[in-house]
Amino acid sequence: MSNKRRKFKVPNTLIILLFGALFVALLVPWVSAGYFEKGVPISLESYRVAEHNISISVFGSGKEVGFLNAPFEGMTSGSRSGSAIGVIAFILLVGGAFGVINATGAVDRGLLRLIVITGHHPRLLLGSLFAAFATGGAVFGMGEETLAFLALLLPLILRMGYPPEVGVMITYVASQIGFGTSWMNPFGVALAQGIANVPLLSGAPLRIAMFLIFVSTGIAFTLWYAERHRSKAELGENGQVLIPVDTPPLALADRVILAGIVGTIIWIVWGVVMAGYFIPEIATQFVTLCFFAAIVAIIAKRLTADAAAEAFVGGAQQLVSAVMVISLAKGIEYLLGGANPHAPSVLNTFLHSMGSMLETWPPLLAAQGMLAVQTGFTFVIHSGSAQAAINMPLMSGLSDLVGVTRQTAVLAYQLGNAMANMSVPTGAILMASLGVAGVPWTRWFGIIWRFQLLILLMSMAMVAIAVMIGYA
Repeated sequence: MSNKRRKFKVPNTLIILLFGALFVALLVPWVSAGYFEKGVPISLESYRVAEHNISISVFGSGKEVGFLNAPFEGMTSGSRSGSAIGVIAFILLVGGAFGVINATGAVDRGLLRLIVITGHHPRLLLGSLFAAFATGGAVFGMGEETLAFLALLLPLILRMGYPPEVGVMITYVASQIGFGTSWMNPFGVALAQGIANVPLLSGAPLRIAMFLIFVSTGIAFTLWYAERHRSKAELGENGQVLIPVDTPPLALADRVILAGIVGTIIWIVWGVVMAGYFIPEIATQFVTLCFFAAIVAIIAKRLTADAAAEAFVGGAQQLVSAVMVISLAKGIEYLLGGANPHAPSVLNTFLHSMGSMLETWPPLLAAQGMLAVQTGFTFVIHSGSAQAAINMPLMSGLSDLVGVTRQTAVLAYQLGNAMANMSVPTGAILMASLGVAGVPWTRWFGIIWRFQLLILLMSMAMVAIAVMIGYA
């Protein structure tokens, strides 16, 4: 008998959702369906039990509900301005756009140039990199991409005399803080707001303030830890670092593409605030940025037209798994009877049950319960888009019942998902980052748990503030 212990591997998100759909299909026929009366505000008093339970077959035709119908029904639900059709199209187009932008190399060269400029000022370098990766997490949901940058930056981090876990902090941890406090990430806050029927990219002022506070806290912790554990062995004369990175100044094409990214961010903010842009317009703005970056790269002879097209397809392909997750998650909603509060569904029954339980709880405590649910859920589902697709239909409806705004429910989703991802051992990207850095998870948790606790307390405080100000 082998003495080797088999390592537990968390199943693919689709497998988890598939078994979740099977569980729902077996459960639903035994649970009374319910609905909320039309013409009156949704409340516990307006709930009614339907005359018949929902019947689920293996394969359904016409108006029959079938287990095997769930993926198609989930993918084709909603409208061009919401989940799932609109959100799926949005994700694929934005993914393709960033595939082209990354293929131009402008973002990579921008980070390399930042290293050269700040390399002899290690604190400035670490703080700048942390802020840059946090911004990446906030703007376009950077996560997996940090692995490549970690491998690139690790020799420099070690050369400066810092331990390898500092590299994980300034890349992956920074991106998660940015993701959790984002005001515009299309794969996080925008997706959750679309599912919750909250105006897209609304509530930005509080989130921007939260981003600045959380990122500043992250930078302070990283610098404190880095200086406390710095070794002088790798330093040259006068304590200066011999930078192993030699890169020329940014080319004109790099500057133009980076300026285009900044300009697009400003355009999106203006469009949402001043012109009422929603999913179709914002997706088109990213497509416009894609065309702009591709044309600049082609003129600069960095890409051919074919290479740009392939990069677009490749970027979209990387998000096909997210599309399928959304489709199957919405399929589970279909098996539950749908999210229409005025049509008989088991989802309405669950909402009424949870609302009855939390009925006597003050909104402050109910909102903290939502944050706790989202945090605990991260141990199983790490994808922000998957959590939004699975949890937001339930949480947004529950928020209506317990007197918490839907915007606050979205905030609880953001903070619970991203912040827990910094330490849970079932997180694939975290474990891959620790593998690149050569840091065992047990050592990492011993380092990060204090910061993780601080961030969770700050998250609870932000949710409480959102409740007190009626965040809408």
